[in-house]
Amino acid sequence: MTRENFNDLHSFLIVAEKGSFTRAAAEIGVSQSALSHTIRGLEERVGIRLLTRTTRSVSPTEAGERLIRTIDPGFAEIQAGLTALSELRDRPAGTIRIATSSHAAESILLPGLQPLLAEYPDINIEINIDNGLTDIVAERFDAGVRIGEQVERDMIATRIGPDIRLIAVASPDYFSRHPIPQTPRDLTRHNCINMRFQTSGALYTWEFEKDGHEMKVKTDGQLTVNDPQQIVAAALSGLGLAFILEDMVLQHIEAGRLIQVLDDWCAPFPGFHLYYPNRRQSSPAFSLLVETLRYRGPQEATS
Repeated sequence: MTRENFNDLHSFLIVAEKGSFTRAAAEIGVSQSALSHTIRGLEERVGIRLLTRTTRSVSPTEAGERLIRTIDPGFAEIQAGLTALSELRDRPAGTIRIATSSHAAESILLPGLQPLLAEYPDINIEINIDNGLTDIVAERFDAGVRIGEQVERDMIATRIGPDIRLIAVASPDYFSRHPIPQTPRDLTRHNCINMRFQTSGALYTWEFEKDGHEMKVKTDGQLTVNDPQQIVAAALSGLGLAFILEDMVLQHIEAGRLIQVLDDWCAPFPGFHLYYPNRRQSSPAFSLLVETLRYRGPQEATS
């Protein structure tokens, strides 16, 4: 492969990833017209159209998708090899991209990253807030943060937070108009605030457990959102009964703004995990990130 072909293929991957000649040109550092000329030249050499262009977006053709599947792993290996060269430097360096929810970023990542970033000024962290279930490999993230049970089996997962609970809450105003549920089955008669996953589009099914007995409830209600912070706001406004992470609403419960119900049905489960594919293990900067965020438990943290 000539240097020209290598550069052209890399440019093609960037355009396909960004879905825009404008954004791709800005990342590569060339003009949009020069980039368009590069892609046209590549298509002429291979004799087939690789990208479908519209006034609003750019997307790979079937041939383009096939080319991406062929060459993307090779470029990923090259990038991993270049990253591994940082082992030869005195100080680890590089940019690490993490996909996470807003709550995990605020409660776990930002506090946990403070000592790492202070000690290693050549390490950069890019946090992408996404409350869906992002495919970190397809979206080219180095790592993601999810609740333990949501991590794919083919990923390496490191626990970075304590056990957590999802709890059912509503405002005093809501319960002045509706009976307090005694079992999860009673929720089918309540106006529940539902959460829709951004990636799959599915509604979250409320999960409960008591004495080893699990119960899943498909709730109904007038309001559906895709952000946990909006669930809290809606519950505080009396718009319905919410199922939310306990630490997000604890202060509101203590202040009497929300009332918790079904407490004995809300069992703790493994909290947030940092997960990533095998190839990220070669980066010293990434290894430092994992060790910095690794959850050590109350006894380890105080010893």
